[in-house]
Amino acid sequence: MSKLVIVESPSKAKTIKKYLGKDYEVIASQGHIIDLPVSKLGVDIENDFKPEYKTMKGKTSIVKEIKASAKGKDMVYLATDPDREGEAIAWHLKNILNIPDDEKCRIEFNEITKNAVKKAVEKPRTVNKDLVDAQQARRILDRIVGYKLSPLLWKKVKKGTSAGRVQSVALKIIIDKEREIQEFKPEDYYLMFAKLQRDEDVVVAKFYGDTNGKIELKDKKQVNNIIKKIDNKEYKITDIKKSERRKNPPAPFTTSSLQQEASRKLGFGVKKTMMVAQRLYESGYITYMRTDSTRLSDDAIKMAKDYIVNEFGKKYYLEREFKAKENAQDAHEAIRPSHLDADIDALDKDQLRLYNLILNRFLASQMTVAVYDTTRIVIQVEDYVFRINGSTIKFDGFMKLYIEGKDEKSKTKSEDEDDEDELKVLPNFDIGEVLKQVELKADKKTTEPPARYTEASLVKVMEEKGVGRPSTYAPTISTIEDRFYIEKEGRYLKPTELGFAVNKLLEDYFKNIVDVQFTANMENKLDNVAESKQNYVEMLREFYEPFNKNLLDVQDKIEKVKLTEIESDEICEKCGRRMVIKQGRFGKFLACPGYPECSNIKPYNEAIDVPCPDCGGKVIIKYTKTHRPFYVCENNKNTEDSSCHYISWTKPKATK
Repeated sequence: MSKLVIVESPSKAKTIKKYLGKDYEVIASQGHIIDLPVSKLGVDIENDFKPEYKTMKGKTSIVKEIKASAKGKDMVYLATDPDREGEAIAWHLKNILNIPDDEKCRIEFNEITKNAVKKAVEKPRTVNKDLVDAQQARRILDRIVGYKLSPLLWKKVKKGTSAGRVQSVALKIIIDKEREIQEFKPEDYYLMFAKLQRDEDVVVAKFYGDTNGKIELKDKKQVNNIIKKIDNKEYKITDIKKSERRKNPPAPFTTSSLQQEASRKLGFGVKKTMMVAQRLYESGYITYMRTDSTRLSDDAIKMAKDYIVNEFGKKYYLEREFKAKENAQDAHEAIRPSHLDADIDALDKDQLRLYNLILNRFLASQMTVAVYDTTRIVIQVEDYVFRINGSTIKFDGFMKLYIEGKDEKSKTKSEDEDDEDELKVLPNFDIGEVLKQVELKADKKTTEPPARYTEASLVKVMEEKGVGRPSTYAPTISTIEDRFYIEKEGRYLKPTELGFAVNKLLEDYFKNIVDVQFTANMENKLDNVAESKQNYVEMLREFYEPFNKNLLDVQDKIEKVKLTEIESDEICEKCGRRMVIKQGRFGKFLACPGYPECSNIKPYNEAIDVPCPDCGGKVIIKYTKTHRPFYVCENNKNTEDSSCHYISWTKPKATK
């Protein structure tokens, strides 16, 4: 029998072909082949939201190739990705090939291994129309919001702007954080330390309070009064508490946790993480990378056990299951290596780094807890109390292989700067011992505003609030960045004036579109459609009727938003006006404010406040096509005879 297998990507086709042999032809659709038209809404709202699908631009030849390949085949298998998007692609392929609805032509696998692919071919199923309807409902919802609201934004804010069901909520989350930062009022506080000595042993104790409890040190006068009372007095150990602390390993990766950890440990953006993970999946190195599940298969658990016991010994292995988060679809298992004997020499640098991160996290999830011995020493001087905290690792457990990264946090009050987690070995002390004061000092601190979101921390909060799903996080962030609603300051996301303007209009007139709970509920309704608990046409109607009524009611009430034009120091050589900074498709540029009488434009070279480390000249920020910033000296003309050749991805510092 001759058989055809259709997958999404050419690299995936190449990998699968090796496993199936000569009786199978494997070709790629290269993603979606059919979609809604770009030039119009493409949804017949009056006819139960019927979509008007068209062959996508550039895909006509691929459709012809697929039809030609399927001709004369005894069996056609649709092996697109194991998610709703993949199910929709399979459905479109089924329709163009006229495969009957009841034919078992759909196969899926969570990992591209010989065993998984062969098992899938042995157990085909029909295309799941509920999953297709859920994807179709999402596509139609997003199309309605985008195509109905975007023309209004073009008219009232700026040409090229757009709104989206998930992107607008993500923008609001970023703006809400920015408002927190703007409204933040810094507070001063003090941390007091006493350096104490016993014979050769020197330790540093931190001020806690008095015998009645904790005291916050808020001003210099308060600090000086305490110092006056305790300086060079007797520091006596009144209590020593020793305990054992156990730390559990983290769960294997979901899409969200992989994006967060790749950001913390590898410096990858969300989009890059997913691109690299996609290549690893298609080449058979890891399981499917779009998942919200922490579940592992029995085969995976056995694979981890064999490796851990052989490499580290039985005492390091402990099988465990991780409970899925509420509202998790749990359609696929966690992201993990497909097998542990992969040829890693074939991977490039980024692929190898991400693969090792996934590998170590997977193995660590099946290892024993880490055990600490912790010690807290309480010291009294007059009526005041100091503390010393210390801990040592008693048994490293999973930490032998993996330590989870941490997000950067802003400085807060002293109680949040406790050092209990610090690995610090303390001398052996006894209750009643008296220590000699070597130094007593107080450091002034100031609270800092909350940190802006990074891509990874934004994904984390979107997941927590139920906004979007694993497949939508990366494209959502890319969209609001491409629309210039946000910009990056280092790793942090900062809303632009345009972002504030668009968000304000939506907050004032389309509250549901930027309401986190409303959007999360829509995601739940889409899940219900996928599980055959709700009809997708009814769901669309429930959303559309009040949305459209509101749109008709408010569009004449909305006033035109005037964006501030920032003047530059550049003078237009054609008409003498001071040129203004504008934002275009490829970034900022200078334009004459006299348009249309004067249409002069120039590149905008934004300088930083740090001189070139090589020649002392002005350093200019430039951007790649993907909006990644880099730094170039103004004297670097990109020629051999340039007076300076300084160029860097990293912003130079004022001091070495």
